[in-house]
Amino acid sequence: MDGMDITRLFAPGVPAPAPRFPGFPPYNFIGGHNDPALIPIEGLAEAAAAVIRREGAKLAMYNLAQGPQGYRGLREFVAGKLTAHRGIACGADDLLITSGSGQGIDLVNRLLIAPGDTVLIEEFSYAGAVTRARQSGARVIPLPLDAEGIRIDALGAILAERKSQGVTPKYLYTIPTIQNPTGSILPLDRRRALLALCAEYGVPVFEDECYADLLWQDVAAPPALRALAPAQVIHIGSFSKSLAPALRLGYVSADWPVLARMIAAKADGGTGAIDQMVAAEYFSRHFAAHVAHLSAGLHVKLAVMQEALAREFGTAIETWQPKGGIFLWMKLPDTVDVRTLVQPAAAAGIAFNPGPEWAVEAEAAKSHLRLCFALPTAEEIRAGVAAFAQVCREQTGIPARSANIRHGAA
Repeated sequence: MDGMDITRLFAPGVPAPAPRFPGFPPYNFIGGHNDPALIPIEGLAEAAAAVIRREGAKLAMYNLAQGPQGYRGLREFVAGKLTAHRGIACGADDLLITSGSGQGIDLVNRLLIAPGDTVLIEEFSYAGAVTRARQSGARVIPLPLDAEGIRIDALGAILAERKSQGVTPKYLYTIPTIQNPTGSILPLDRRRALLALCAEYGVPVFEDECYADLLWQDVAAPPALRALAPAQVIHIGSFSKSLAPALRLGYVSADWPVLARMIAAKADGGTGAIDQMVAAEYFSRHFAAHVAHLSAGLHVKLAVMQEALAREFGTAIETWQPKGGIFLWMKLPDTVDVRTLVQPAAAAGIAFNPGPEWAVEAEAAKSHLRLCFALPTAEEIRAGVAAFAQVCREQTGIPARSANIRHGAA
C-alpha cells in the first residue's frame, strides 16, 4: 500500500517548508548569536546547581506553582533592573516572562491587530517584527530614520496623513535604544516629542529594548519610553543578547489591563522554568559585571570588523556607528543589489543578512546589509570580510582594488 501524502491535507496559509539545517558556514555573520567565549559557563553551572538544589522540587508543578507570570525570582530581578537602569517604576507583579521577546511581539499583535489595521515601524527594523505584523494582517507604514533614529518631522506628517484618511494606527513599534539594525539611540528630546505626537493622535507605543543592556562603556541611554509615559507604552526586553540566545527568555512591562490580557493569551503552559531559575540566580549576583565584560568584548570585535571593512572595501562602503549591540549596518553603492550576492557568498562559505530583509520596503534597502560581529572570532571576521569583498568584486566590480583606502564612517 502506498504511503499517505499528508501534505495534501495542509490547511490554507501554512508557511512554506523550512530547509534542513545545513550547519553554520565558515564565516557566519547572520542572526542574533553571541560570543561563545563570553558565555559565563562556570557561573551558570554554579547558579544552576544552587537554584535547583534549593528550589528544584517546585519543578513538579506548572509555573513552579508561582502563577502564569513567571518565576518570581526572575520577575524581581527584571523589576529591579528596569527601575535602576531604564527608569521604569515597576514591581514583580507588573511583569510577564515570555519565551523570548518574539513571544511578546506575538502577544501584542494578537491583542491589537485585526486584518486591515495599520501599524508604524521604523523603515529599517527587526525583520521578525515586520513579518509578524504582516502575518497578523496589518499594513505596515515605514518611519524614516536618520543617524539618531526616528525623524520626528516625518512622524508628524505620517500621523497627520493617516488621520486625514480616517486611520488611527494600532501601534508605533520602535527600538529606541540600540536600534536594530542601525545601532542608534533615540535622544531624549525626540523621545518626548514622539510620545507627545502619539498621545495627540491616540497611537500606543510598542517599545522593544532587546539590546539596551549592551552599551559601549562611554555611552549612556535616556530613560525608556515606558519610563517617560507608562500609560502609552508596552515595553518588551530579552535576555537573548545579554546572556544567551538559547535561553528563550524575554519579558513584558505594561499597565495591568494590557498585561492581564497578555497573560490570558499566553496559553503555553509556561516559559521554561529551569531557564528562568538559572538566569535569575546568576544575574541577581553578577549582572553588572557580566554585562560590562560582555559589552567590552563586543566593542573590540566591532573595531575589528570596522578595520577589516575599511581595509577591504575602502570608500566603497558606508557604515553606521552603533552605540552598542552586536550588529553593523552598512551600505554599498546604489548600483549594487545585495540580494544578488547571497548565493555567491554562500558558495564561498559566507552568510550575511541582506538589507531588504530588514526593511519595511525592501527596495529602499537593496544596497544595504547587516553583519553580526558577535559570533565569529577576530580571525574569522578578518578572513570573512576579505572573502566577502572578493565575492563583491567578482560579482559587481566593487570594491575596485585601487579604492581600498581607509575611510570615515557615515
